[in-house]
Amino acid sequence: MALWKEQSGKETVPPMADPSLNGSESMTYSPDRPLPGTASVEPARRPATAGAPAKESLIAADVTIEGKIEGAGHIRIAGRFKGDVNVEGNVTVESGAHVTGQLRANTVVVSGEVQGNIDASAKVELLETGVINGDVKAGTLTVAAGSRMRGQADFGWKDKGPGGK
Repeated sequence: MALWKEQSGKETVPPMADPSLNGSESMTYSPDRPLPGTASVEPARRPATAGAPAKESLIAADVTIEGKIEGAGHIRIAGRFKGDVNVEGNVTVESGAHVTGQLRANTVVVSGEVQGNIDASAKVELLETGVINGDVKAGTLTVAAGSRMRGQADFGWKDKGPGGK
């Protein structure tokens, strides 16, 4: 459906967009309200951290990246990534994805393969197709049947800060 701007700054929708119009009329569209018979389309939102909407970055399945990721958002890896990830959000390693490096995040969900250590302040979820070759440190560790891990796992301990005091 084509939309075009009128001089008034509003957009006009062709008559066929609304069956209630008789064919000779057009209606004006305002971004503030949805068209009749349509639903308002808004992107899905994840829980916000610190009052700001959480954002998620994606490394697509057909992409290979080498480097370092740091930030406050969420990361979803579906391709290949070589390097360290240090975010204040969540990291998801999709099935078929390969990560070589250290992961540090609030929550880490692994259904692909991770070659490196994982340090999650809240939890690590190792799903059925997930493989971890490295050490895991988390508040909570969930391991699904069929998953594989080689390394040490420390979970359930509350860190008391530097020096353990």
